[in-house]
Amino acid sequence: MTILDRFKLDGKKIYVTGAGRGIGKACAFALCEAGADVAFVARGYEEVKAAADEAAKLTGRDTIAVSADISKPDDVKNMFQAILEAFGTLDGAFNNAGICNADMPAEDIPYEALREIIDINVVGTYLCCQEAAKIMIPKKSGSILNMASMSAHIVNVPQKTSHYAVTKAGVVTMSKNLAAEWAPYNVRVNSLSPGYTLTELALQFSEEQINTWKKLIPMDRLEAPDELAGTVVYALSDASTYTTGCDIVVDGGYSLW
Repeated sequence: MTILDRFKLDGKKIYVTGAGRGIGKACAFALCEAGADVAFVARGYEEVKAAADEAAKLTGRDTIAVSADISKPDDVKNMFQAILEAFGTLDGAFNNAGICNADMPAEDIPYEALREIIDINVVGTYLCCQEAAKIMIPKKSGSILNMASMSAHIVNVPQKTSHYAVTKAGVVTMSKNLAAEWAPYNVRVNSLSPGYTLTELALQFSEEQINTWKKLIPMDRLEAPDELAGTVVYALSDASTYTTGCDIVVDGGYSLW
C-alpha cells in the first residue's frame, strides 16, 4: 500500500453531523470525494437532504440524509439505526455539530443558553461517541473525530464567549479520555480545533470584530471551510492509524501568540 492509498476511503462508511452547511458540508463532500459513503446528519432535513443529494450526484458515492438533534438521546439512537440500515456498519465518525449561542459577559449569560450549548456541544457529542463506539468496539476498528475549537486553548477577543470555550475544552478532554479507553479496541478518537472560519456562524459577528480577528492571525485571514477537509480525511483514513488522543489545531497560527 502506498502512502496515497492510505488516504483513500474507498468503501468506508462515515457520518458527519452538522453536514447541511459550513464546515460539516465541505468535509462531508471531501469524504465522498475520497471514496466514502457518507450519512449527512443535521437538524434541518431539507437542507441536509439537498447537500447529500448534491454530493451523491457529484461523486457517485452512496449518501443518505438523516434529521437528528444530537442533544436528544432518542434522536441519536434513531440516527444510528438509520445509518446501520443504510450502510450495515460504521467505519468513521465526524461529530461536527455545535453552536455558539451568545456573545455577552459571563455574568449575564442566561441559564437557558448555558444549558443549550452544553447539551449540544458536549452531551450531544458524547452521545454520538457512545453509539459509534458500540458499533466499532466489537469489530475492533474505527476512527472518531470530534469538533473542538482553538477556543479550547485561547481566550477569544473582542467577543465574550466563555461558555462556548468551556464546551470546546470539554470536547478536547473528552476525546483524550475516550481515546485512552478505546485504544485496546483499535478505536481511535481525536479532536479538531479550527480557528476563525468563514461560516454562517462567523459572519454573524460584526465587521469590526472580524477585522480584529484578522490582526491576531499570522496568516492575516480567516480560513475557508474546505481548508479543514484534508485534516478530516487524514483523521478518518488509514493514514492516521497511529494517531489517537490528539487535538489537531488548524488556526492559521492564531494560537502561536
